[in-house]
Amino acid sequence: MTNTSQLSFRGVRASKFRHVYGQTARKDKCYENVKITKDAHDSNCCAANPKFLAIITEVAGGGAFIVLPLEKTGRLDLNVGKVTGHAGPVLDIKWNPFNDNVIASASEDCTVKLWHIPDGGFTENVQQWLVELRGHKRRCTYIEWHPTADNVLLSAGSDHLIFVWNVGTSTPINIIKCHPDVIYSMSFNRDGSLLATTCKDKQLRILDPRTGRVIKEGICHVGSKSSKVVYLGDTGRLFTTGFSRQSDRQYALWSQDDLSTPLRCEMIDSSSGILIPYYDPDTRMIYVAGKGDGNIRYYEIVDEEPWIHYLTQFLSGSPQRGLGYMPKRGVQTQLCETFRFYKLHATRGLCEPISMIVPRKSETYQDDLYPDTAAPTPALTAEEWIKGINRDPVLMSMKTGSVLPHAVRTFKPVRYDPVERKLQTSDKNNDKKFAFITQETVVDYRPVERAESGFHDMNPSTDEDEMASSDSHENDEDDDDEDDSDPTAQRERIRRNHVWAIISLLEEQAKGPYHLMMRAADAKAAKTSCNLGTKFQQTQQMWSRPTRSMTQLNMVSPTNGIHKANSIGIGSIGSIGATNQRAISGSAFITSEKAIEIIDAPLQGTELRRAYDAQGEEIRRLKQQLVLKDRRIHELEEQLQRFKMSFITDSTA
Repeated sequence: MTNTSQLSFRGVRASKFRHVYGQTARKDKCYENVKITKDAHDSNCCAANPKFLAIITEVAGGGAFIVLPLEKTGRLDLNVGKVTGHAGPVLDIKWNPFNDNVIASASEDCTVKLWHIPDGGFTENVQQWLVELRGHKRRCTYIEWHPTADNVLLSAGSDHLIFVWNVGTSTPINIIKCHPDVIYSMSFNRDGSLLATTCKDKQLRILDPRTGRVIKEGICHVGSKSSKVVYLGDTGRLFTTGFSRQSDRQYALWSQDDLSTPLRCEMIDSSSGILIPYYDPDTRMIYVAGKGDGNIRYYEIVDEEPWIHYLTQFLSGSPQRGLGYMPKRGVQTQLCETFRFYKLHATRGLCEPISMIVPRKSETYQDDLYPDTAAPTPALTAEEWIKGINRDPVLMSMKTGSVLPHAVRTFKPVRYDPVERKLQTSDKNNDKKFAFITQETVVDYRPVERAESGFHDMNPSTDEDEMASSDSHENDEDDDDEDDSDPTAQRERIRRNHVWAIISLLEEQAKGPYHLMMRAADAKAAKTSCNLGTKFQQTQQMWSRPTRSMTQLNMVSPTNGIHKANSIGIGSIGSIGATNQRAISGSAFITSEKAIEIIDAPLQGTELRRAYDAQGEEIRRLKQQLVLKDRRIHELEEQLQRFKMSFITDSTA
């Protein structure tokens, strides 16, 4: 009789990703009429981030790719703007993981170029690149960004070289020359300290990207076709796809400490398309898709034998030419989406999003599906990485990203400084915060009756004339003490006064016309009861982003009825941004003496025109003042020259 206590029943393996399924987007959420490239190169041909989607396109000459905002779905215009700066076909494109507006492209013209994409995309063809990296002798086939260091980019070419670039200075950090044949793929580990490559010589190598030294090397797949490798995060293992000697497609799992034998190797099928792996370090799932296939297989990685488990596959009747994927910070957590592909159809010009979804009944945030993921913030600079420092990626919470979807996007305008010969990056998010914090608010303590009378006259000539006259009187009083009978002393006194006047005028001219307006006393006196700022500040507010209209006061009198307390002149400019608001907000509080009704009073067309004309008149007046001051400076210079000549003549006499 068998002892039942010694029997063990394994049952079904528990996994939260066992029932992951793929869901295609609706037709109106797809990108149609895209001229997808027909090049046979085995890259993804597509790249995506939370702001843009880039697709390599087919062109008659040179190379090009289009960049579309994610929300611009549907049928594309034939004349959509393209990036057309390459002289040869574009082979690979990759977005900067730390800047959603910067993309790198590799081409057959032996160059790697960086492009800055403005928000909203292009409206016409663009040929002006941000940085051009030259060094390869033959075509550039693959590029790869460093996962933690800023401005570090790798490029592999058909010249069997890998360039490690510092794109901030457009200089190579290192050139890796250990490959005797064509390089098929590259992949960094989690902190970017190691680089795995596959080559046509059928070797799998683990390198030090800083020095190019080969740490480990071993036979990968013995087939003659291309093989691909991807590092499995921080597990210390690698996943490769390739072909057997009989041209059967297979995958293998390796330990980075021993490349002599794989931990596991399995046959997949006998198709001829090249398999490309995509790894998700957060869910530890790996997706395998082949060019020309219509399906996507996915597996789950574990830390014990058999090391990898097959889950299921997404089936489709349309073959794919390439697949782009969205970084984890761009997925929709409310739909339990764990991964998103952008499938380029091989038979028609269509890019179709495919979402990998974990079925859950609850619509709340699922903490177990979304651990902290890599944030769009570099952990170290390129200079620190060159010195040998390694750091894990900076992590962010997906729960915050699900509440504020725009928080996962970056806005860091980049420009190339030709003087310092390096990229200058500006984080507009921080700039706006600092600008808001540094704003000074001057409280207006004037009575209401005085505040309603409008702005004070801000003509700078009044204060300037008074100060000039007072200075001249003081100088005259001081000079009266001198001996008027001496002609030499008189000439010296006149010359000194005129020189001093010219210097003062030149100083004021160098500071600009707005310096005359924005004196501290005038700025404080120009504050209204609503604290709207000076005229110059209100002009800036008028041409900036529209904001909610300022709350205005309507005075209600029992004898005269309702009288709107509108501000006059330029004072109404501050609320121009709310011209479309018509609804009355607030309520009326009526007493026997006075009542106040708070509304959002919209500005009419005539009021807008009046404000515009007043502002134009103000600008014309300032221009006239500048012309008069220039004329006065010219006259004073001529007069000074005459006095100087007369002084020299008298001295020689």
